[in-house]
Amino acid sequence: MGGSLVAGYPHRLGGHCGSGALRDLLEWAGLSYGSDPLGEGFVFGVGGALSFSYLRGPGLGTPFYLVGRGSSLTEQLCGRLGIEHELRATDDPDEGWAWVRNELDAGRPALCWAEMAELPYLRVKMRMSRHDIVVIGYDDDAGTVMVVDNDRPEPQTISRANLARARSARGFPMPTRHTCFRLGFPKSLPDLRAVAGSACADAVRGMTAPAPALGDGVVSAAGVDGVTAFVADLDRWFAEFDGPELEKALFTLRVFVEKAGTGGGLFRRLQGEFLADLAGQIPDPVVRAARDVYQQIAATWSAVAAAGLGDSPAPDRLAAVRHIAAALPALEREGVEKLAEAAEGLAP
Repeated sequence: MGGSLVAGYPHRLGGHCGSGALRDLLEWAGLSYGSDPLGEGFVFGVGGALSFSYLRGPGLGTPFYLVGRGSSLTEQLCGRLGIEHELRATDDPDEGWAWVRNELDAGRPALCWAEMAELPYLRVKMRMSRHDIVVIGYDDDAGTVMVVDNDRPEPQTISRANLARARSARGFPMPTRHTCFRLGFPKSLPDLRAVAGSACADAVRGMTAPAPALGDGVVSAAGVDGVTAFVADLDRWFAEFDGPELEKALFTLRVFVEKAGTGGGLFRRLQGEFLADLAGQIPDPVVRAARDVYQQIAATWSAVAAAGLGDSPAPDRLAAVRHIAAALPALEREGVEKLAEAAEGLAP
């Protein structure tokens, strides 16, 4: 029996679980591009994971899915910053716990996936199996672990059994399989211009990737073309969602844009923060131009989400959503163009 704790682990509230966790880990490792710790938006942007995906069809468990980031933020950020990383997954709970325990015993925090609905301190019904948490300690005598989560200002103590359930869930978007990362941090970060240029190029690729074909009856859209398809599909909501279902769809729209760990504005606010921080260190006009566009894109997505709320009839609110959203395709396309210019201008 025993225990371990990563003492003095830094933590601040965040808007996105992955970016918040990685920001804390970089601060713990003493890595930054200045005297201050890196911001959450900067970390998101360096991950180069900006994207867009929209799904609507039967069997989803929700009226639709709307996602503004790709799935490889951690791997892309680590590769770009020279962080050694190994993703580990297993269906054996003892092996999965041993990986975490070994990291803690070595004095290192453990970045893990968890099903958010199984974390008792969150008290949420929405299920999402790739919620990032950092485990910083355990107590064998009490049967507890200490977890750091972007959504809580202080570390949370939960039972080992709760952690095991969260790490063995089989829900959306995939089984958690006790997944964790073994990370090895460098002594310093690589050249900022090269890192930022590569990150912008990855974001362009994420926003120009094609949508998967998912069969009849499913609307599947991705990237800048997907934004156009999403806005067009809003017209079909009048027929597809009737009465309470339309209310649910409008509520879900706000959740996916503002509340579901997106940092606000469907991750576009975080992208804008990255570009703003970057412009403060590299006063390049192409970076400032990209910053300005993404700040506008984020504000427009937030306005779309807000238009779905209120006391007026749901069809009237949907009409307002559609009116504001009409500006998104051109804005998102301009954003990708500005990111491409930044990637080229920052390249060595």
